[in-house]
Amino acid sequence: MIAWINFAVLVFASLFFLYFYVLSVSPAARERLIGPAAYQACARDRLIAGGFEFITVFNYVAYFFFPLNTPLPQTFPWPWWVSALLAVALGVPTVYLMVLGMRHAGEETMRPKKEHRLYSGIYEKIRHPQAAGEVWGWLVIALFLHSPFLAIYSLVYFPIFLIMSWAEEHDLILRYGESYARYHRRTGAFFPHFRMEN
Repeated sequence: MIAWINFAVLVFASLFFLYFYVLSVSPAARERLIGPAAYQACARDRLIAGGFEFITVFNYVAYFFFPLNTPLPQTFPWPWWVSALLAVALGVPTVYLMVLGMRHAGEETMRPKKEHRLYSGIYEKIRHPQAAGEVWGWLVIALFLHSPFLAIYSLVYFPIFLIMSWAEEHDLILRYGESYARYHRRTGAFFPHFRMEN
């Protein structure tokens, strides 16, 4: 019973994370409806999204103690240290990418501001470095927990982060207009554009 409750909370927390994050990256659209308070509302919604994200991490850990009875094995067929090594190999570059994105985004990471300028640094290469790093976080946790089920569930976050990134870009077009459209054309969403020089 506890396992099913934990799984249900995990699913709902994942969906609420998506919902509130999409709200949080829509200040320009919301400003048209509620005025300048939209930016403060988006900052609040970003915190709420972060709260639901924390709950999903808690559910992952709880799943280790209360796994569902599924046809999948409870652990991978190799020793835990192999999973831990894979988690570190995947986690180090993705955490680095996420932290670099947060550093270069500055306050905009948690608090959108109307006067904020378009980013520099890693954002000159890719538009969503935080998402490109963070999306792998659940798989890293699943590997540390040595859980095939959680590794499969982690795939859910790929469409979630695609939707969040799409919503953010839609709002950035409203905020910055043609300058963001040009930036969008010259940079990759999650991977740099590699152009051949003539």
